[in-house]
Amino acid sequence: MKDKLKSPAAEDEFELLPLASAPAPDGSGGAEPKTKKKRRGLSKRERRERFSTSFFMLPSLIGVLLFFILPFLVVVYYAFIDSNASANFVGLDNFVSLFRNTAFKMAMRNTGIFSLTAVPLVVSLSLALAVLLDAKVPLKSTFRTIFLSPMIVPAASVILIWQMMFDYNGVVNEMLASFGVAPVEWLKSGSGYLVVVLLFLWKNIGYNMIMFMSALSNIPRDIIEVAMLDGCGPVRRFFTIKMRYLSSTISFVTIMSLINSFKVFREVYLLTGDYPFESMYTLQHFMNNTFSSFDYQKLSSAAIVLALIMIVIIGILLWIDNRAGRGLDE
Repeated sequence: MKDKLKSPAAEDEFELLPLASAPAPDGSGGAEPKTKKKRRGLSKRERRERFSTSFFMLPSLIGVLLFFILPFLVVVYYAFIDSNASANFVGLDNFVSLFRNTAFKMAMRNTGIFSLTAVPLVVSLSLALAVLLDAKVPLKSTFRTIFLSPMIVPAASVILIWQMMFDYNGVVNEMLASFGVAPVEWLKSGSGYLVVVLLFLWKNIGYNMIMFMSALSNIPRDIIEVAMLDGCGPVRRFFTIKMRYLSSTISFVTIMSLINSFKVFREVYLLTGDYPFESMYTLQHFMNNTFSSFDYQKLSSAAIVLALIMIVIIGILLWIDNRAGRGLDE
C-alpha cells in the first residue's frame, strides 16, 4: 500500500537528496562525499565549429609549413654536413669554423653595436614625439604626416637623397664648409656608421610614433583625472601610470625595431655595395657574400646563430613585458 501511495515526483525528489554518510569506525564522524560532475562531451555544433575553424586555418598552416618550417629544417640540415655532394655529418665543425672566421666576427660586432645603439634611440625618440603630439599642440596632423612620409618614399629614392646629402661633395659637407669644417668621406670612413643610424631613425621613427600615440589614446582618462586631482604632476603621471599601460606597446615596438635593425642591409647595400667600410659591414653583408660564393654550410650556420640570438632576445623582452603587465590584470 505504501508503494502505491509513493508518487513519481516524490521518488525523484528522494533520489536527488544527498545521502548522509555513515559515521566512521573511529567515531570521528563521517563527511559527506563529494559528487563528481560528469564531463560533458562536445556538442554537434561545437564539433562543427571546430572543424570549420580548422578547415579555414588549413591553407595558412600549409603555407607556414612549406615556406617557413621546411626551409628552416633544410638550413639546419646544411649546417651539420660537410658539403652538398658527400653530405657527411660533421657535428658542430661548421659552427666552430664560423666563429673562427674574421669577417663573421666583424659582422657580428658591427650588427650588435648598431642594434644596441639604434634600437633604444628609435624607441625613446618615437615615444617622446608621441607624448609631445599627444598633448594639445598645433599642426598635430601635419607633424604626423611629415614623420610618416619616409614610409611612402621608395627605397631607391631614399638612397638617392642620402647619396646627395652625404657624398664628398654633397649638401652636408657644403654646410660644414660654411663653418670652416673640412669635408668628410661619410660613406668611405668610420663616419658611415652615423649615416646608417640616421637613416634607420629617419625611416622607422614615424611608424613607432603612431603605435605609441595609439597606445596613449587607449589609457583610461578617469585614472589620469584622479591622479591630477590628487596633485600628481605630469612627470610622475607618466612614469607611474602611463608607462605601465605602455609596457606591451614598448615591447612590441622594441621587437619590431630590433627586427628592422637586422634588415637595414638593403639601404646600406645600395649606398656602398657588397664590401663597404668596416664599420658598415653587417651580418647581412656576410650572409649575402657567403650565398654568392655558394658556401651553404657557412651560410646555414650563420642563419641558425642569428635565429638563436633573436629567439633569446625576444624571449627576454616578452618575459619583461609579462612581468610589467601583471599589475594591470590584478
